[in-house]
Amino acid sequence: MAEKRDYYEVLGIARSATQDDIKKAFRDLARQYHPDVNKAADAEEKFKEINEAYGVLSDPEKRASYDRFGFSGVNTQGMPDYSAMDLSDLFETLFGFGGFGGFGEASSSRRRHNQPSRGSDIKGYAKLSFEEAVFGVEKEVEVTRNERCSVCDGSGAEPGTQPVTCKTCQGQGEVRQMQQTFLGSMVQVTTCPTCGGRGKMVESPCRNCRGSGLERKTRQMKVNIPAGVDDGNQIRMVGEGQPGANGGPNGNYYLELDVAPHKFFRRSGNDILLDIDINVAQAALGDEIKVPTVDGDVNLRIPPGTQPGRVFRLKDKGAPVLNRSERGNQMVTVNVNIPTNLSKQQEELLTSLGKTMGTDIKIQERSFFEKLKDTFSG
Repeated sequence: MAEKRDYYEVLGIARSATQDDIKKAFRDLARQYHPDVNKAADAEEKFKEINEAYGVLSDPEKRASYDRFGFSGVNTQGMPDYSAMDLSDLFETLFGFGGFGGFGEASSSRRRHNQPSRGSDIKGYAKLSFEEAVFGVEKEVEVTRNERCSVCDGSGAEPGTQPVTCKTCQGQGEVRQMQQTFLGSMVQVTTCPTCGGRGKMVESPCRNCRGSGLERKTRQMKVNIPAGVDDGNQIRMVGEGQPGANGGPNGNYYLELDVAPHKFFRRSGNDILLDIDINVAQAALGDEIKVPTVDGDVNLRIPPGTQPGRVFRLKDKGAPVLNRSERGNQMVTVNVNIPTNLSKQQEELLTSLGKTMGTDIKIQERSFFEKLKDTFSG
């Protein structure tokens, strides 16, 4: 797979490029590589690369994150695929003008500047203990976001006044100008410079939000963390993100979970892993011992002759399966602890035992599967 290229290199611009520079670079490259006009085998891939670069660099927040953290700082999932649009729709959607290569005015069905749009998502983080992740917990998180102004109720106008229709665009949010080019008549559609595309003007701005209709607020929000979550999982809260524009829906709030490691336990999916040490006598003679689980101590029978590395399964003592009634298991791995400092009595006992067991060694034969592997590998 080819190494991913720097977005500025893809668009052929400097890191200090303005938004107008970015739009112009994309427009020129889109004309060259859009699948509708370029039938080269690699045109679609190049256009997708150009599209991804533009999607990041044209968004001030994503661009700032990319400049600071590189590719790891941006999420390119969910970006629009402009290769599926014809060139007229593409340029009107991105830059506000249509009629590319056509000889007439852009279709009235095309996107309006003031149409409803969904608000952006918010991401937060929460730390959980190992037990909280296993059994679930209710967490209170702090969310800072824009909300409808409590004074003007989002209108942006001082109470007692109302926004008025923009006289420049007559409430359309855009202005159109016919231009003659070598391609024919082109209708250039731009955002209204007077109202900024809103179609209305606030003559007496609200003193609380300064006419934006929004105010920044920090709220405490309770989030139910289900049983069985693991480190890196995300909880989605629909509609708890930034507010939409022009009546569009709110974005979502995503809470990423950071699960602290446990002193003894480890996770492997829904199974919980535990290592324990037993002594030589317990391994040879067998024993019944208590081992910890997330539900409390349980008895575990160690049969005589237990070998180092043997794994015992404690059924249904693992983590719950998300949104189901099932649970994983607890897997207990036994290590036989060989003593290094023996008392005089212990040394005499082991010496006596050793004499009864002899000193011959047993060379282990290779397993059937190892022999089979060699047979097939030649």
